[in-house]
Amino acid sequence: MKNERLTIVIPVYNEEKYIALIVERVLAADTKGLEKEIIIIDDGSKDRSPEIIKELASKHGNIRYKLNTVNHGKGASLQNGFEMASGDIILIQDADLEYSPEEYPELLAPILDGKADVVYGSRLLAKVHRVLYYRHYIGNKLITMLSNFFTNINLTDMETCYKVFKRKIIEKHRFTSERFGFEVEFTAVVAHLGQRIYEVPITYNGRTYEEGKKIGFRDAVEACFLILWTNLFMKIYNK
Repeated sequence: MKNERLTIVIPVYNEEKYIALIVERVLAADTKGLEKEIIIIDDGSKDRSPEIIKELASKHGNIRYKLNTVNHGKGASLQNGFEMASGDIILIQDADLEYSPEEYPELLAPILDGKADVVYGSRLLAKVHRVLYYRHYIGNKLITMLSNFFTNINLTDMETCYKVFKRKIIEKHRFTSERFGFEVEFTAVVAHLGQRIYEVPITYNGRTYEEGKKIGFRDAVEACFLILWTNLFMKIYNK
C-alpha cells in the first residue's frame, strides 16, 4: 500500500498532563510505511490543552487541529476529525496514556495484508493490562454481548478506543453520536455494512477516576439504549 496515508484522530478534553507525551509517541510510532497525518480535536478543554496543541502543531507540519469552544463529547470530536481527515486509513487514538501507539503495526497489519476493512484493538484478549475496576469490566462485557446479539458478530471488546478502518466507512455513513455512544454506532455501522472485521490483542494501562478517567455509569446506560436504536431503527446509509 505504497503512497497511502494514515490519519490518526485524537479527541482531547482536559489532557494537559498527557497530550504532549501521547503526540510524541504517535509521531515516533511505526506506521508500516504509511504517511502519517495527525488531527487533534480539542473539545472545549478548560485547562492548557489548547495552548499545548497549538505549540505541537507549530513544531510539526503533519499535525492539524481544531479547537472547539464548547464541550460536545468524544463522538462529536471524532466526527470533526473525520471531516478533516485525508487518509486512506483512519485510526482513533485517545489523548491519555491508556493505549500504546507502539502497537500500530499490529493494528494495521490485517488491513495492509488485505484481510480486513476494520480492526479493533481488544483489551480483553491475552495481553498485559492494568488491574482496575471489576464492575467496569463486567459492564463492558455485558454491553459488548448485547451489541454482539444485535449485530451478530463476536467481538470481545466493543468499547475499545483503538479502531482502525478504511476511509470508505466515513464515506458511507455520517456518525451522529456525540458522546461515548460513538462506539456503539460505529460497531452497528460496520457490522450492518458487512465489513471484514478483525480483532488484535493490545496492552492497556487504564486510568482511575482520580487520574482522569471520564466514562461512567450514565454512559453505560446510554450505550444500552443506543444498541437498540442503532441496530433496529437507525438508517445506516445516510450520506
